[in-house]
Amino acid sequence: MKLLRSSLVFSFFTLLSRLAGFARDALQASLFGAGPAVSAFVVAYRIPNYLRRIFAEGSFASAFVPVLSELRQKGDQKALQDFLDHIAGALLAAVVVVTGLGMLLSPLLARLFLILAGDHGAQTELVADMLRITFPYLTFISMTALAGSVLNSFRHFGLPAFAPVLHNLSVIFAMLVLARYFAVPEKALAFGVVIAGAAQMLLLWPAMRRLGVMPRFRFNRQHEGVKRVFKLMLPTIFSSSVAQINLLVGTIFAAALAVQAQSWLYYSDRLVEFPLGLFGVAIGTVILPHLSARFADTDHAGFAAAMNWGLRAVLLIAIPAAVGLASVAEPLTATLFGYGKFKAEDVQMTAISVQMMCLGIPAFMASKVLLPAFYARQDTRTPMRIAVHTVIANVVLTILIVTPLWKLGVPRAHAGIACATAMAGTLNAWWLYRNLRQQGLYIAGTDLHRFALKAMLAAVAMAIALHVLRPLVGDLMALHWSNRLLACLCLVAAGALVFTLCGLAFGIRARDLREPVSKADPATRVEQ
Repeated sequence: MKLLRSSLVFSFFTLLSRLAGFARDALQASLFGAGPAVSAFVVAYRIPNYLRRIFAEGSFASAFVPVLSELRQKGDQKALQDFLDHIAGALLAAVVVVTGLGMLLSPLLARLFLILAGDHGAQTELVADMLRITFPYLTFISMTALAGSVLNSFRHFGLPAFAPVLHNLSVIFAMLVLARYFAVPEKALAFGVVIAGAAQMLLLWPAMRRLGVMPRFRFNRQHEGVKRVFKLMLPTIFSSSVAQINLLVGTIFAAALAVQAQSWLYYSDRLVEFPLGLFGVAIGTVILPHLSARFADTDHAGFAAAMNWGLRAVLLIAIPAAVGLASVAEPLTATLFGYGKFKAEDVQMTAISVQMMCLGIPAFMASKVLLPAFYARQDTRTPMRIAVHTVIANVVLTILIVTPLWKLGVPRAHAGIACATAMAGTLNAWWLYRNLRQQGLYIAGTDLHRFALKAMLAAVAMAIALHVLRPLVGDLMALHWSNRLLACLCLVAAGALVFTLCGLAFGIRARDLREPVSKADPATRVEQ
């Protein structure tokens, strides 16, 4: 299978989505800043967004794709269609119930996530109102994820990767058109999220019809395929969404700090999500069907070769991304968000949490490759146990780091939340790898270690170059937006050039990303 080509297709459309996302965030920062209403939206969006990881591309996809791949390998079209019909009906029933409960219990959820905020009744009421608006997004995006998983299993990666562009465009539309009709303009953000979910669903479902696998909603709790998926899915609720759970933990603790803290963490998370979504998710998405097919064919060498390829690809992106983003965090934040109501203090506070989160980028991206190694073998319990340990570690680290800063009144205490998230993510990746190694499923060889060392040396050279060049651009907040953009692009280009040249000098070559060779996979003949 052309893993590299599929990853590039996914990454290209994801790049379009991320660029649209930055346009959305820049507009949001300029129009609304980082005030209490934006923080309320962050809370109201993160709760259904976390549930999306369970019922959509996270837990559900991790359990659904291996079962679907197994049916495809058997070549029984009738059984495959029957499975799709019943899994669609079961998923729709589940998300409708959860959506209804979420809307009904929104005041309780708002109080729970603002439990450390003290007496902020108006803020709690605003979060509850926005939750009632955003929860239906869960139903739409879950149906979207079902369609996306089916298309990915048939090696059609482009359209599912493009769909999030509609999400960003829908929220932009809401800010520019709908916001003027609300007493609290930020409520338009919540309506934009719901519109975005519906738009993505309407884009992807017709594509399944063109493949001849359009599901018909049927509900039977005793259907064997549905039982298998939900049995596999339950343990993945934690393991597929460790980062999101940690963000929710951070959201609760941030409520005890400055009222803008949730907004600062949101914008920093958006910057860190760029390399994760552009490359980490892309590689993890395209490698899961491949690993599932290798396991179904009992091709152990092909399974290990695919893992090695995925980790090399991740390291080549994650290491320079982490170092480079940390080096230009403040210029990048000022260039993207530092306009209108987003003040210089907001830029500085966002930048420091970006730098802390960068510590975890290599681990976050490595987990996107390590987790599919378990899911492809339909082992969801092991990642669940590791995820529980990770969440506990995150809570403990957050308490240990943030509490002293909070009590001492340190103005940058929110950066401790980002640091704890990064450290917990690193532990998660290490535990996943150690378990694979103990089971004899994958052991990183000296070639991977040498490759990582070369990438780290090139990244150090890049960091030194950026440290020297950074003072030359001066205070970006004092510049026109076009000059900010030019200065920031020059820094990014210089860093990329130094990393590339040093990487070549240290021996990194294109052949290091040579794709794994394994047994023939009939599914690979259906590629985009």
